[in-house]
Amino acid sequence: MEIKRFLAIFVCLAMLVCTLVGCNVEQVPQASDTPSESIFESDGASESASESDRVIDRDAHKDEDDNGRCDDCGISVLITFDFYGVNDLHGKFEDSDTQGGVDELTAYFRTAYKFDENTVLLSSGDMWQGSFESNATRGMIITDWMNELDFVSMTLGNHEYDWGEEYIEKNAEAAEFPFLAINVYEKSTGERVDYCAPSVLIERDGIKIGIIGAIGDCYSSISGEMVEDVFFKTGSELTTLVKAESEKLRAEGADIVVYSLHDGYGKSVDVEGIMVKDEQIRSYYDPTLSDGYVDLVFEGHSHMNYVLVDSHGVYHFQNGGDNRGISHAEITLNFANGNKVVTEAEFVEASKYLDYADDPIVDELMEKYADVVGAGSEILGKNGRYRDARYLCQLVADLYYEIGVERWGDEYELALGGGFISIRSPKNIAVGDVTYSQLAMLFPFDNRLVLCSVKGRDLQRKFFETSNSNYYIAYGEYGESIRNNIDPNATYYILTDTYCSSYAYNNLTVVDSYDAGVFARDLVADYIREGRME
Repeated sequence: MEIKRFLAIFVCLAMLVCTLVGCNVEQVPQASDTPSESIFESDGASESASESDRVIDRDAHKDEDDNGRCDDCGISVLITFDFYGVNDLHGKFEDSDTQGGVDELTAYFRTAYKFDENTVLLSSGDMWQGSFESNATRGMIITDWMNELDFVSMTLGNHEYDWGEEYIEKNAEAAEFPFLAINVYEKSTGERVDYCAPSVLIERDGIKIGIIGAIGDCYSSISGEMVEDVFFKTGSELTTLVKAESEKLRAEGADIVVYSLHDGYGKSVDVEGIMVKDEQIRSYYDPTLSDGYVDLVFEGHSHMNYVLVDSHGVYHFQNGGDNRGISHAEITLNFANGNKVVTEAEFVEASKYLDYADDPIVDELMEKYADVVGAGSEILGKNGRYRDARYLCQLVADLYYEIGVERWGDEYELALGGGFISIRSPKNIAVGDVTYSQLAMLFPFDNRLVLCSVKGRDLQRKFFETSNSNYYIAYGEYGESIRNNIDPNATYYILTDTYCSSYAYNNLTVVDSYDAGVFARDLVADYIREGRME
């Protein structure tokens, strides 16, 4: 009994001391001294690392020796946040024979929220274009999914422009989170476009977090006709914009500033946390931004997976794209003195969440859009042998030439068919039945077929003798007869698509267009329907 009385008196005295020094014990989150586990149990049984009803009173605590505890009352002044980045999903929504969908990833994220309420999901762009279900809904099925998962932002990527600004605006209206792009401007007014914001300021457990979004120098990766009304500020102009926005967010109370950039390092790195020199990243990222302006950088576009640390100690993440994994950063903030440290930095491979139970949201959204996504399940025919990327790209060039001769051969001598032909993951067709959805994943781009005129010098340099391995061409007797004897000043005719024709350096002039709504995948689909791939 004496011991209990003594303990009661001790607790009362401790509370009195804390009150006198200005510490509000009950309102401060009791953060763990050790970082939370990076891989949590899939049943979601783990307790949340924070409680939403707790309030942080910065002025009531100090931690001058930076040991993570208040100098006066001794409580923990650390709070931990988990950031998850998704980049270049490319519409990989539903499971296929070669590609996982987002049902297991959804379950993983829901578990992350249960494990830590201070979880932040963000995207660094290229979320829509790439699968039949996403293309058919013009990205809306992915936007709905992101709403369901409470994403806080999405940076625009180059492929968000594949269907034009109209569909960015429609998705922006449906999104419950902002689209970010600090550097996209209207040519006509010189003002920033109104369908995206430069940044967003969110709050978790009383801590403000700023997120700045920017699209990289990838204007040439977009079909010219889709961005003819906008331009991107890059290089030093982009740096100036980001620094000013960071200062604005800091002034508004942001303790953490995240940079979500749709551009990235050019190769994958297996070792997590490897140091990189400034010159290794300067082509797409200004290292001076890491000198107090940004605390984490989530990247995209290059489809690489890495966790890098720059010369200022700032972490850079990218997760490869196509749902091959996600990026995760755990950062611990000392709210008494403002210091922060990255306590976990990792690339979470898809294999770590593919065993999670499927979340029903995928089936629910597929049902919602059943009228438009149902056509993707059509079986076109059989494929008799394995077809790799080079075979399929060359097939597209062959079919371009074939339909060009069929449509315009009586009027024009066709020098060739083809151009820049890009194939997407999984980049092959296996033996067996082939569906339209498979082709839409391989050739997702809605580039219209066009008959173009071209001067001989450009025909020779840009097509017949190009060093670009993504250019595929096909030609007949006429092409064979001229390819080594091209008149540089003569006019020739080719069948290509609008991605190639709108690329200014090709110097092509559109003479006529093929049927609207017919794209590379449709030519391959007809080819299979005719039994030519058995």
